[in-house]
Order: sequence, then C-alpha cells, then structure tokens
Amino acid sequence: MSHLLIHNFFNYLVENKGSDLHLSQGQPPKVRISGELVVIPDQEKLTHETMHELLTSICEPHVYSKFEEENDLDFAYEMDEESRFRCNYFIQEHGLGAIFRLIPTEILTLEDLGLPDAIERFTRLRSGLVLVTGPTGSGKSTTLAAIIDYINRHHRYHIVTIEEPIEFVHPNKQSLITQREVPVHAPNFTTALKAAIREDPNIILVGEMRDLETIGLALSAAEMGALVFGTLHTNSARKTIDRLIDAFPANQQDQVRTMLAGSLRGVVAQLLMKRQDKPGRVPVNEILVGNTAVSAIIREGATHKLGDAIVSGKSEGMQFMDDDIFAKMLEGKVSAQEAYMKSSDKGRFAAFLPEDLKKTLGKLGS
Repeated sequence: MSHLLIHNFFNYLVENKGSDLHLSQGQPPKVRISGELVVIPDQEKLTHETMHELLTSICEPHVYSKFEEENDLDFAYEMDEESRFRCNYFIQEHGLGAIFRLIPTEILTLEDLGLPDAIERFTRLRSGLVLVTGPTGSGKSTTLAAIIDYINRHHRYHIVTIEEPIEFVHPNKQSLITQREVPVHAPNFTTALKAAIREDPNIILVGEMRDLETIGLALSAAEMGALVFGTLHTNSARKTIDRLIDAFPANQQDQVRTMLAGSLRGVVAQLLMKRQDKPGRVPVNEILVGNTAVSAIIREGATHKLGDAIVSGKSEGMQFMDDDIFAKMLEGKVSAQEAYMKSSDKGRFAAFLPEDLKKTLGKLGS
C-alpha cells in the first residue's frame, strides 16, 4: 500500500510539472512547482510509521541499513521509463525526512535550454578543466547533461561520468559512455576518479568536487590531457577559483594556482529564475573563459581582477551574472522583483521595481 502511495505522490509531482517532492515527518507531503513549495491537497501530516513504510518501499534493505547507520543516503529510483528520481534520505529534528528530485528522462539540448554559445564552445575542447557551478537546484546537472549529450552526438570519444547518484542516463551515440555511481560502483569520488584516469578517457565528468583529493585528481587529469567537467556549489567565477585554491593547505596553494592557471578552460556559474512570461524557470549564467589574462590573474593570486578580465573578454563570450539577469528582465522573461532578488548589485535593479515594493524596501532599509 505504501508503495502505491509514494507512487501517487510521484505521479502528482510529474502531472503538475514539479521539480521536487518533500516528505518530512510531522509535515504533510509537499512539492516544489516553479520554485515554490506547495502542499499536496488532502494529505495529512506524515507519521514516523508512514514515513518508514514510504522510504523502505522503494529502497533495498541493505541500502536502507546504510541509511540507518549514517543518517544520510543518496540513490536513484526509476518508477517507470519516463520517471526517474534522485532520492536523498536524512534525519531531521522531528524524525525522518526525504527529498526526491525528478530527473527528466529527455535530455534537453543546449539550444532547448537557451544557454549561451560560449558553453557550446567548451564542448570542442580537447583537454583542461571546465567548472559548472551554482547552488543546489540551479540546474547544474541539466546543463552538464546537455553538454555531455552534445559531445556524445558530435564526437567519437570515451566519456566517463562519476555521479552520486547517476541522474541522466546517456545512451551511446557517437561516443562510448561509461557511467559510474558512488557508492554503488565505487566507494567514493576519489577512488572512481583514480580509476577513470586509467580508463583511456577523453572526457571525465566529476559530479561533485567536494574534497581536496578529488580536486587535486581532477586538476591532474586535466593536465594529463583529459577534458574534465566538474561542479562546485559557488555562484560566481571568482568565488569558484577562490574555493578551489582555499581547499588546499597554505603551503600547497602556489602550486595549485600554477596548475589551475594552466588547466582552467572555463567557469559557468548558473542560477534559475522564475519566469513571468510563461510557467517554468529560465537559467542565467556568469561565464569566464580561460585565456592568457585569466591564467596570469590566477597565477598571481589576484582573483579580484577577474571582473576586469570578464569585461575585456566579452567578445570571447564572457559575461557577468547580473548582466544576464538584466537582459532577461528587459526581454520580459523575468520580473523586476525576481531580478532584484537574484542580483548581486541590488541598486542596479531597484529603479525597475513597482512603487509599492520600493516603499516597502525603503522602510526596511531605514
């Protein structure tokens, strides 16, 4: 019965074009639709017993035992051919919790997503490091899937992906694709990345560069001739580079700057914004393209100068996040309020806000 119940929740999410299902002990089930959490109608608060039945109904016993030991669990679940979910189980203040992210089975193209041309140019590289960054839920996985699919359709490469869990399943097209899931196929990212370097890869996708050893191996793989795509939870090019370098002890940072200066080919920072012209969300991007000036800035440890490099690199496809947000606002795709909330330079967008909102913000600031 619980198995059918959780499928009912999944079906509600799919039918209402939501992105996430939230189950939390002590709360009714909720779904995220166009960025906002809403309660599923006619549902009561979830008890511990119901939560336990729901979570165990789609999880193998030995995997659930791992969750009981560690209080966190990530895995993928396929309800049917058209509905696949990234599942995260956790313990929260009031008991059990879980979030299920709907993974589209159709991999959208770069054109479908409306991403800048500079991102397509990254797919033509033969080696180096490209980072796709942004907060959780910013569409990084969707963008990376589109990048891998483009390469898969246009090049005869060996592509190795290391993910936790596997989200988009890529069929072999022109390329041979090897997808490995942590911890199912390898115990961790570090072990999988060490193995990937020995697997004759052209492309390596590292689902999350979360620790020093993984970052170091990704840099080494890029130096050795592979094209490496990785992700970080940062929201600008400068913060991304600072985060990579700061992950290392002070006595290693000069060496890391030198490695990064030689291997970084680009940073794509991404946010998703709620649309006002139609249902859904639209991505906005900050783009840094690795060139001689960027390499020199990284080597010198002068990341505060990256803004100047982006300004001078517009002809190469570089852009600031706020500029892309501003363009989407002028095109009518997002509201002035949404642009104001997601921007870094609030003053640039304040003049476009409705008068009543300006007054409210004025009161808050006084």
